Amino acid sequence: MDHPTTPTQARPARSRLHRWLLVIGGVTLVGIGAVGVFLPGLPTTIFLLGASWCFARSCPWLEERLIRIPLFRPFLIYLDAGAQMPRKVVIWTLVVMWCAIAFSSVFVTLGENPRPGLASTIVAAGLIGSFFVLRLGRKRVGVETETKR
Repeated sequence: MDHPTTPTQARPARSRLHRWLLVIGGVTLVGIGAVGVFLPGLPTTIFLLGASWCFARSCPWLEERLIRIPLFRPFLIYLDAGAQMPRKVVIWTLVVMWCAIAFSSVFVTLGENPRPGLASTIVAAGLIGSFFVLRLGRKRVGVETETKR
């Protein structure tokens, strides 16, 4: 039995409607990821990975275009099989992310109109983002990387 060369091999959508729903979902995820680049506490990488997954199954040229956007390029290098974030980058990412989350949460809970629900949402998004950052930072067992000879 042949195994795909990458852990997630693109599988085309089953129907035209399914394909369009995946395209719409991918575009939505790119939009949220773009907001996450500028908004502290909102993870970017997970939304871009989701968009790439949607595009790979619906419209591969959109995935290629996503990868070529200079704003997102630093986040998408981790799509390659066996890609791993260096430990120092993981630590810095988590420190900066949680400082921004703490600042944002305190900012929205203080003042005349406190919004603890929004602060909880920011923290929840940060926990989800942290999970994926930590996951990209650990070594993957069973994934072979190509070596140059």
